[in-house]
Amino acid sequence: MRTLRFLLQKEFRQIFRDPSILRIIFMMPIIQLIILPMAADYEMKNINLVVTDHDHSVYSRQLINKITASGYFKLAAVNNSYQQSLRDIEADKADLVLEIPVAFEKKLIRENTAGTFIAVNAINGTKGNLGAAYIRTIIQDYNQEIRSKLLPFSGMPPQPQIAITYANWFNPQMNYKFFMVPGILVLLLTMVGANLTAINIVREKEIGTIEQINVTPIRKHHFILGKLIPFWILGLIVMTLGFVVARVVYGISPAGSFLSIYAFAAVYLLAVLGLGLLVSTYSNTQQQAMLVSFFIMMIFVLMGGLYTSISSMPEWAQWITKLNPVSYFIDVMRMVVLKGSSMKDILPQFFTITGFAFVLNGWAVWNYRKRA
Repeated sequence: MRTLRFLLQKEFRQIFRDPSILRIIFMMPIIQLIILPMAADYEMKNINLVVTDHDHSVYSRQLINKITASGYFKLAAVNNSYQQSLRDIEADKADLVLEIPVAFEKKLIRENTAGTFIAVNAINGTKGNLGAAYIRTIIQDYNQEIRSKLLPFSGMPPQPQIAITYANWFNPQMNYKFFMVPGILVLLLTMVGANLTAINIVREKEIGTIEQINVTPIRKHHFILGKLIPFWILGLIVMTLGFVVARVVYGISPAGSFLSIYAFAAVYLLAVLGLGLLVSTYSNTQQQAMLVSFFIMMIFVLMGGLYTSISSMPEWAQWITKLNPVSYFIDVMRMVVLKGSSMKDILPQFFTITGFAFVLNGWAVWNYRKRA
């Protein structure tokens, strides 16, 4: 224990002696947690819309006004020619083209049917598909309004309609920040823990102190613990600061227990830090360690379920996510923060992450002994 205490004192002094590390540990996650949720918005707004109105009727103008009043679309131009609207798409001035045909109002009143045409700029597929979905919903809603106005004058009995009522559980206002902030906090915690520990042992190699440590009677697991525990403590502090930012800036407080979150985070940090230390034992330079760590983090981030639903991924990708510890913690954070889940509800993820922690740290100890 005395040896471990001296190693911990050495590591903490080394960390706090370097101001750049302190800035990375504390300032970078806070700034990113403030900026990223505001920028990473799942809602598509300011979709540039170009309208080709061949009818120029009251109904066509009402339809255009209803679309632009939704807040999702920005009317870029109203053209008389469909070819001109296509040129606007080619010039990246438009994301969608809505073509209203001749006699749109007349057909709608007399024949009870009228068609419109939507052309989508599919270069940005997400924006184009969501924009088309938004505009179809608005047109369907407008169609219902017109039908309700015309039915009393048509002499036809009113048609039965199904009224839909719904409730949004756990996030009543569908506020995407409540969905994104817990996940982004997990990513920042992962990146800080894995990247810093990945360059830890390598730094000892580059400055030559690793040889001095290897000739001492320090046991290998004591050495790994001395490298791991300081960043484990700092990781929990970073997560605490993240929750303060989430409460002050976004008004987010966990619906569940902080104890459940911190119990899971404590084991999760052991797994992530073990991964960073494992990378460090295989690397010879800090640059090599950072590149390998960046490669792993990119896979973890993109396949962690924050930006893309895991259930929507191909089956082979879903199997890969089972080896991604980030996906488990994002799931747990959302369950506890939004749903109010208890420790009993997250036990499957907890045991899985515990397995990750044992395997990765055991591998790091074994590999350091092998290369020493």
